[in-house]
Amino acid sequence: MNALSISRFAPSPTGRLHLGHAFSALCAHDLARAKGGRFLLRIEDIDPTRCRPEHVAGILEDLRWLGLGWDGEVVFQSERLPLYAEALDRLKAMGLVYPCFCTRARIAAEIAASAAAPHGPDGPLYPGLCRELGEDERAARIAAGEAHAWRLDIARAAARAGPLAWHDSGAGEIAATPEVHGDVVLARKDAPTSYHLAVTVDDAAQGVTDVVRGQDLFAATHVHRLLQALLGLPAPRYHHHPLLTDEKGERLAKRAGSPTLASMREAGVDAGALAERLRARAKQ
Repeated sequence: MNALSISRFAPSPTGRLHLGHAFSALCAHDLARAKGGRFLLRIEDIDPTRCRPEHVAGILEDLRWLGLGWDGEVVFQSERLPLYAEALDRLKAMGLVYPCFCTRARIAAEIAASAAAPHGPDGPLYPGLCRELGEDERAARIAAGEAHAWRLDIARAAARAGPLAWHDSGAGEIAATPEVHGDVVLARKDAPTSYHLAVTVDDAAQGVTDVVRGQDLFAATHVHRLLQALLGLPAPRYHHHPLLTDEKGERLAKRAGSPTLASMREAGVDAGALAERLRARAKQ
């Protein structure tokens, strides 16, 4: 590992932080600080239907309570939309993305009608209904104002990029197989970018050398490595830490009602002791 490490914590402001978030933030913070590097904070607020300003304030409050400080200004993805649009335009110019006019209902019906719909890490793959539409039909439907997303033609993109690999601190050298995800969405009708595209662009733009995140995002790295190659961006080192679980072995998550840091603070939990327990867990 190089002497200088730049890591980041990049939560979405859709609710208050819980223990799983705290664990990830501490892992990213400590990795950078151990190398005399920088720890960045990025707010991934590209979903206008779920992200709330009050949750941003809560994230900052929770991190400070844990004793974590970050370097530089907080970066908001909602203020970086032109960067994502530029990246998407480059992929369009390469002929590697296409407009998808399918509704979720139509996709679900097509998958249900298939005797053996292929599955990827996140479930059934998009069946490619719009992949082979002619350019004239695509242009006419866009001109008519029909709602659409932009999907990456994963097979064509992978063929253009050629063999790729990435390094994970726990698993070692990994051959990239983005095809397992199918034609992922890079921009939607309700958001001009997606997680895959935005995180790839931002990590490169911010000079992130070490991406520290949960094991649940391990598979997504295959897509990110492909996008890095297509856009001529550097590949950071990856560190996918184990996920914290509750007493039933279930992953801690907002939707599962995991205790928030705010509720723990209100209950009188000592932040220093909590941080040390989480750091001890990271060393196991």
